[in-house]
This record gives sequence, C-alpha cells and structure tokens, in this order.
Amino acid sequence: MASEPIRDPVKDHLLTPQNSAFVIIDYQPIQVSSIRSMDKQELVFNIVHSCMAAINYKLPIVHSTVNVATGVNKPPIEPVMKVLGAYPTYDRTSINSWEDVEFKKAVVATGRKKLIMAALWTEACLTFPALDALKEGYEVYAIADAVGGTSVEAHKAALRRIEQAGVQLISKTQLYCELQRDWARKETVPGFMDVFQNADGSNPEKDNR
Repeated sequence: MASEPIRDPVKDHLLTPQNSAFVIIDYQPIQVSSIRSMDKQELVFNIVHSCMAAINYKLPIVHSTVNVATGVNKPPIEPVMKVLGAYPTYDRTSINSWEDVEFKKAVVATGRKKLIMAALWTEACLTFPALDALKEGYEVYAIADAVGGTSVEAHKAALRRIEQAGVQLISKTQLYCELQRDWARKETVPGFMDVFQNADGSNPEKDNR
C-alpha cells in the first residue's frame, strides 16, 4: 500500500496547491439575494467551503468586489468575510473584473496559470473574466455548484458558453479532492474534513446577510 512519488506539483496537469490560484468575485448581499438558479443557503455553504479549501491548501487568493467604494453596493456577505477577512479586496466599477487594472495585476502577481474561479452572477461576473483569462493563456476552473445566476436558464446558458470556450467545470468537493490527492498528506487532512461543516459543528451558510 504505497503511493507513487508526488508528481511535479507545478507542472501537474491536475490542480495542486502549487500551480493554482483562487479567484472569488462579488459574493455581496444584492448578488446573493438575486440568485434564482439554486438554493441560496446551499450556494453560500459551497462558496464558504471553497474559500476554506483555498486557505487550507495555501492558494493565492484574489478577492474582488463591485461598487463598494461608490456606496452603490455593500461589502461581501458575512460568512465569506469570516473566512477571507484577512485578505484584501479589489473593488471596481467594471462588470468584467478582468477590465479592472488592480484586479488583473493581482491575478498576474500570483504567478499561477490555473485559476479556480467563482463569481456571481454566472452569466456576467463569472463568464466575462473567465473568457478573457482563457484568451490570455490561463486555464480556468469554475466551481459550478458555488456559482449562481438570476435564473436557472441564465445559469445553465452561461456554464455552456464558458465550457464550450474551454473552461473546466468542477464542484467544491472535487476541488478539495483534487488538491488533497492523497490521504497520506496529513497536514491538510483536518482542513479537508471541514468540507461539509465546521469542526465546531456550526453552519456558516445560514448567515447570508
């Protein structure tokens, strides 16, 4: 019962903690409240635990918001901020975050070519930067069960569009398994076990204000 030697984690074709970055965009109250493609509590649960995965595996994190500085929109929802509060946010006015100078610089600065991306809404704030990132040579992995649209059809159409362009669709649990890869890598196993609920049994997805 022996695992193969760890493949080069930078060149691995699968996601690893050493070759990928986590990009999260616009999990703010208005966006969350407007989701019609899935249950909102499930959506928040999945994005919170995706954020927890990014921290557990020490991924570079780029967190963007829209229209907070202008006063038009509010900061990210509390469950997300409980996990990512120590990380900076890149506020912008553009719908497409890839067209924001500071955001794009932050992505480039990670040095990673595999981008694990989640955004609200699927049809806009995920689709546009995902397509632009592909054009600039990045591999994009969209967490399909942690994103949502303003309708079921809008969400499905957006996922079809980005998948046809080359985005790879994954789930939050697949993300954890792909980054963990081997139970013998014991350092990150405790964090992996938080994938469905916090160690203290609390459910952060319930507070989606």
